[in-house]
Amino acid sequence: QVQLAESGGGLVQAGGSLSLSCAASGRTFSGYRMAWFRQAPGKEREFVAAITWPSGMTRYADSVKGRFTISRDSAKNTVNLQMNNLKPEDTAVYYCAAAIIATMTSVIDPHDYGSWGQGTPVTVSS
Repeated sequence: QVQLAESGGGLVQAGGSLSLSCAASGRTFSGYRMAWFRQAPGKEREFVAAITWPSGMTRYADSVKGRFTISRDSAKNTVNLQMNNLKPEDTAVYYCAAAIIATMTSVIDPHDYGSWGQGTPVTVSS
């Protein structure tokens, strides 16, 4: 089981930027995926972005495409989410998730991810 820890959340004004980080500890596999999800009050958890090892392939939700960038540091098993041009609709608790690719049937389904961080809150004021 991999342990995940998010950091970097906070309060920003609309149009501003934040950078989130997720650090993984414990043993990882050569073919695995790490992703960001978010959950706003009263809403279901939704997919934001994902990146894979070892290919580095990425995928983004349409709502954040062009504004958010996911990246990786393979040596540290760390993923970053650079969030630019933030909107009030981006307000949510952001969660880091991980899974072995071979066990997954969907990139965007949170039920396919077995490891989760505790979440870091992001608030975007209007």
